[in-house]
Amino acid sequence: MKLRKLIWIIISVLGVTQPAWSQIQVVKGTVVDAQAEYPIIGGTVVVVGTDPIVGAVTDTDGKFRIENVPIGRQTLRVQFVGYKGITLPNVLVTTGKEVILNIQLEESVEQMAEIVITGATEKDLPLNKFAKVSARTFSLEEVTRFSGGRNDVARLAANFAGVSAPNDSRNDIVVRGNSPMGLLWRIEGIPIATTNHFATLGTTGGPVNALNTNLLRTSDFLTGAFPAEYGNANAAVFDINFRNGNPDKHEFTAQLSAFSGLEFMAEGPLSKKGGSFVVSYRYGIASIAATGTSATPYYQDLSFKVNFPKSSLGQFQLFGLGGLSSIDFDGDDIDEDDLFANPNEDAFVENQLGLIGLGHTLRFNKTTYLKTSIGISTNFNEYLQDNILRDDDGNRLSSYRATNANNRENRFTITSTLNKKFNAKWNLRAGIIHELYDADLSVEDRDNRVEIPDNDGDGVPDFFISTRNFKDQYNLTQIFAQAENRLNDKWSVTFGLHSQYLDYTEDLSLEPRLAVSWQSALNQRWSLAYGLHAQTIPAPILLFEEETAPGIYEETNANLDFMKSHHFILAYDRNFGQDWRVKTEAYYQRLFDIPVRRTPGSYSILNEGADFVFEEEGSLVNEGTGSNIGLELTIEKFFSRGYYMLFTSSIYDSKYKGSDEVERNTAFNNNAVLNVLFGKEWKFGPDKRHAWTFDTKLTTSGGNPYTPIDLEATRANGGREVLVEELAFSERRYKSYFRWDVKFGVRINSKNKKVSHQFFIDLLNVTNRENEFVQRYNEVSDQINTVNQIGFFPDILYRIQF
Repeated sequence: MKLRKLIWIIISVLGVTQPAWSQIQVVKGTVVDAQAEYPIIGGTVVVVGTDPIVGAVTDTDGKFRIENVPIGRQTLRVQFVGYKGITLPNVLVTTGKEVILNIQLEESVEQMAEIVITGATEKDLPLNKFAKVSARTFSLEEVTRFSGGRNDVARLAANFAGVSAPNDSRNDIVVRGNSPMGLLWRIEGIPIATTNHFATLGTTGGPVNALNTNLLRTSDFLTGAFPAEYGNANAAVFDINFRNGNPDKHEFTAQLSAFSGLEFMAEGPLSKKGGSFVVSYRYGIASIAATGTSATPYYQDLSFKVNFPKSSLGQFQLFGLGGLSSIDFDGDDIDEDDLFANPNEDAFVENQLGLIGLGHTLRFNKTTYLKTSIGISTNFNEYLQDNILRDDDGNRLSSYRATNANNRENRFTITSTLNKKFNAKWNLRAGIIHELYDADLSVEDRDNRVEIPDNDGDGVPDFFISTRNFKDQYNLTQIFAQAENRLNDKWSVTFGLHSQYLDYTEDLSLEPRLAVSWQSALNQRWSLAYGLHAQTIPAPILLFEEETAPGIYEETNANLDFMKSHHFILAYDRNFGQDWRVKTEAYYQRLFDIPVRRTPGSYSILNEGADFVFEEEGSLVNEGTGSNIGLELTIEKFFSRGYYMLFTSSIYDSKYKGSDEVERNTAFNNNAVLNVLFGKEWKFGPDKRHAWTFDTKLTTSGGNPYTPIDLEATRANGGREVLVEELAFSERRYKSYFRWDVKFGVRINSKNKKVSHQFFIDLLNVTNRENEFVQRYNEVSDQINTVNQIGFFPDILYRIQF
């Protein structure tokens, strides 16, 4: 009783006990043709279950506006003559923010124009209609709803079938056994190196994502056999879009979270002539979060999007993302089990990332448009390491600079895509992506290198070894064309060709893509797809400098070709009623032209990409191979009747061959991944406008293989780890990964004000499971230690919208 009274006191303070006249909100947006994106005039949008019916008709710009929509989760039905109608369930309506929807309708091939076709609910289908397999959408509501996600879009993807992320310290994602370096990030059509704070050259993941989930529009995540417009990726694609600001009124959001930090966001109309803006700033406060280190990370980021009013020149938009991050590790304060640092080192890390882009859409006629974007992106990381000299009692005597690493990669990008819808059956899309890389990369090191003498005996190596010294420009050009032929309302075929050329290595790749989809029944769909995909070699490997003669360093990997893979995928999808869905996919991926050593050995680039650094390997050749084969199952109960459920499982085998021709597990072959998610809401209050929320997630996966450390050889090598190569990824595995997260929350809608509140506490790893992180040589104890990942920790979030 005391707890209930306290809750009602809090609710009263938040101003939610006033008359009920404002327990309604506006739902608005646009309805466009799915293939040509032209506005649909006269479409109907109604709120299901309202009496009298609440709805609207789209105007000449395809826009609609529905007043007086009740607070809570609503279902919308959208229809237009000659098009497949769709149902949008689980549209969350709160008092603090108007709901803005971007809806696509697909024209029917077979039906007569005067008939309205009612389609099934298709919440699982991607926005990109050329993607027929291994693709799904994700939304802001999903990112914030699921337990354990830390408001990170990359960690959200770990809930999907085929994705593994058994690393609590970083958000690297492993898709179907592929290295995380095979992931492509795109923002508003522009490829970028990474979206993460503390990211390093050549990697795609990091400890903290700089993407603000409150700025995200519903976007696509693809895991294989991508349409022809996607290139330079072998594993997966995050096709991210920023949402537009509210064009009619100013709205604000303030948020506090342990992991993502303190945030403020503003949006509203740009001018009386139209347009909109949305801008958000975040400042990290991870000193109160479990980060796996005793050092304090600092990070901040800014994201924005500006839509300018339409004119005779077309539609322009300006968008951007910027982030700063830094952390200093003091060796005297570092624990032996720190996930990132060494007690015998002081280390200083600084990172910058940024993107600014200008997009333009020019419509030639109703069915033809040209989208062009130009962008500048940057990724800078600096790592400075000082080794500490101590006396026999462990006291600090002095220190010396052991590592200088400064890497900046700027990209100047232009993309242009022409889209033409010929009729209800045929659609064509073709374009070009050109990236100019401007790189200034420098790494010099003398940390634990026995080959460097100490002639004066002061404990400081006499000189540095340069492993990267590159300052130049090079170009990557991609050209693609793809078409879709919808033979009828059941059969659809997409086919295309992607090409890419890297002038630095003078390599050209031609990559055919093909997909077929058969709607065997209203609730069943079969799909088959093939794709050839190529990817450039990451810069730390491509531009590595090897000592070819005493004092002579050369880029011995500069002639490496693209690494390539064939994707084969068969998918079956079945809906049960409006709420349940079962999907299974079988896949086979054959990787070839993989960089391996010239001489017999176990090394392969397929095992790189899940750490901050790459192995120092020179004189590599494109003679390695690999394979990924697996089966995925998804059982999903979409949110309805107050609850949702998601079950995903993957069984797979990931193998590779090095130059010694021995088939081994890859570093990412944990064989099986299982996720179970469940969530429930209970409405409460006199008019049921508030809700208690409960979400939970259970994740388990097999342990990753690893290569054991040769302790005696490591000691003889000055503490620089030496691995037992003949046992590479063969006999040893880390223990199976297991984590259970539980989240409790409340959502409160004000009665007399347009204000909403959300609060949750997310209990991460409630069983305090000590999942193994890595085995490494400990310089302090002179032994090999197993370092465990983060244990139990509560994450919190409070959000207010007004």
